Amino acid sequence: MSVFNLSNAIMGSGILGLAYAMAHTGVLFFLALLLCIALLSSYSIHLLLTCAGVVGTRACEQLGQRALGPAGKVVAAAVICLHDVGAMSSYLFIIKSELPLVIGTFLNMDPEGDWFLKGNLLIIIVSVLIILPLALMRHLGYLGYTSGLSLTCMLFFLISVIYKKFQLGCAIGHNETAVESKGPSNLPTQGLNTSCEAQMFTADSQMFYTVPIMAFAFVCHPEVLPIYTELCRPSKRRMQAVANVSIGAMFCMYALTATFGYLTFYSSVEAEMLHMYSQQDLLILCVRLAVLLAVTLTVPVVLFPIRRALQQLLFPSKAFSWPRHVAIALILLVLVNVLVICVPTIRDIFGVIGSTSAPSLIFILPSVFYLRIVPSEVEPLYSWPKIQALCFGVLGVLFMAISLGFMFANWATGQSHVSGH
Repeated sequence: MSVFNLSNAIMGSGILGLAYAMAHTGVLFFLALLLCIALLSSYSIHLLLTCAGVVGTRACEQLGQRALGPAGKVVAAAVICLHDVGAMSSYLFIIKSELPLVIGTFLNMDPEGDWFLKGNLLIIIVSVLIILPLALMRHLGYLGYTSGLSLTCMLFFLISVIYKKFQLGCAIGHNETAVESKGPSNLPTQGLNTSCEAQMFTADSQMFYTVPIMAFAFVCHPEVLPIYTELCRPSKRRMQAVANVSIGAMFCMYALTATFGYLTFYSSVEAEMLHMYSQQDLLILCVRLAVLLAVTLTVPVVLFPIRRALQQLLFPSKAFSWPRHVAIALILLVLVNVLVICVPTIRDIFGVIGSTSAPSLIFILPSVFYLRIVPSEVEPLYSWPKIQALCFGVLGVLFMAISLGFMFANWATGQSHVSGH
């Protein structure tokens, strides 16, 4: 159940943007970057678990307080909330954009026509009927079964992407490989594969969106310590094994999805890969439903660390209270629904959140905690483990600065538009 929950926390909506990331980096460069980020994520979890063992607590906010005082506790809670609110927003954004299309296709109706096909209304209904009841569970372990179902849905998504690659090949001129065009039918169809040649290495201005997307796709750090708390026979070694199995499995799934998605559409692939397929394809409709179910079942898992962070920050010495438990979940869901209505594109969510909270959670906070918490008697300041942790934190700062700089430059020059949203 711990592997299911942690894998579900890793496996998010970022998978839909990985083929787009591969198109702007090249196959080999992408896979090398993905492997590096997976290994770095595993190392950062090792740092977190080491610090938790030294302090004797399994709350990230308490690690922040031990490392940096009260300000550290606030920073840790704020970064967790920022990241997970962004993750929840991206999940609900997919529901908002995809569910009207799926229902409209099944009913043979225009998604823009009837009131019950409005995306904003549908995410409110999903939030109230599905997400809220699951989010009210007292323990994260109870969601292991729904996490298993979510992962099964994403495995179906992967199998379908592989199947469509072999079915479509490089069908230049076939509607199945075209982006759905909103223009008149007599105009040339846009988005067809102009070249069926895969690029092993490439670079362009959009490449600097790809690393944040990839980093965001591997962040599971807010869920690590809550899962560690509920792990059967908890130990650092067992929790590290859970993390390694989860990260390894998701690396394989990410690599296969990105590779076969890219080899289907090549350089024409969009930031949301599902929009590249024909909306009338029955298999793709089932895939869309599976992805919608998967991301819906992931939202409660992501909500737990936010609620825990807020309780550690605002009510540190209070006993469990059902009214407070329910109220925090309600407030968070209302906030996220408002954000989903206001944020224009899914790539902006991936890029901004990935460039700020992902480096903090993967690189900066674990390295700062390790340097400040592990006593010098155990690891001297100039020992190799602490030098590694310092370099790890510096890498995170550089990664954040470079990614944000290029994104802001793209926005300033008007190059951040993504068709389809």
